[in-house]
Amino acid sequence: MGISDTKLDFSQQIAHHLPYLRRYARALTGSQSSGDAFATATLEAILEDRDAYADHPSARVALFRAFRLVWQSAGAPEETVEGAAPARSLETSAQDHMRTLTPDTRQALLLNSIEGFNSDEIGQIMDISPEDADDLIAAARQEIENSMSGDVLVIEDEAIIAMDLHSIVTSIGHNVTGIGRTRDAAIELGLQKTPDLILADIQLADNSSGIDAVKTLLEQVGDIPVIFITAFPERLLTGDKPEPAFVIAKPYSEDQVRSAVGQAMFFSSTETLKTA
Repeated sequence: MGISDTKLDFSQQIAHHLPYLRRYARALTGSQSSGDAFATATLEAILEDRDAYADHPSARVALFRAFRLVWQSAGAPEETVEGAAPARSLETSAQDHMRTLTPDTRQALLLNSIEGFNSDEIGQIMDISPEDADDLIAAARQEIENSMSGDVLVIEDEAIIAMDLHSIVTSIGHNVTGIGRTRDAAIELGLQKTPDLILADIQLADNSSGIDAVKTLLEQVGDIPVIFITAFPERLLTGDKPEPAFVIAKPYSEDQVRSAVGQAMFFSSTETLKTA
């Protein structure tokens, strides 16, 4: 195999993993625009020093390691945007608590729980030992889960999944305000009691759209963090339209839901966050 073929293979692998890097970047920053900006900067860094990354045995690890280096050089989102609207109490709590967490703990938790990297891979990405990675994951999970509680609206038509999500959400100290099985039911529940977070499936019981339900609710009640759960996450990460910051693929794990809920609550209003 020639050099050009090797480079082509690496490019194809990077392209395959890019939607998931964007998902990770958005979850880490709490913002679509900031997350995509970091993902773009990562690709530029790889293009500038392609050989340094192409030689890595795992293109996926190499891609996330490149992001880590870009993230370290730029810093993490910590301050509110000047002139932004006053924060709700949950948002204020999230931002205050965010300053007490290190970027490393957030990264380790997301790499493990959302992206499925093991401790050894996280060590390679973050230049730490697998044992240190385990310690960071444990610390981040505990700190985020203890940081705040809020009201969560679940939009899900499958009863077993809805019950499972209800159990996970309440087990980490949050209150489920209701479970909407259709678009109209979800909107009605969301308008009855404005949630702090929406956890939504895409395809609902009557073939209505969870995306439409969320869009209508946000138009009515303002910005609320949303976590979409779907068997086809790539359909929400196309770059062709406004996209969610938090996406969980089905079948999901309990750790993925716990981590995403904690992160979403952490960034309860992405519009008031910026990169340092």
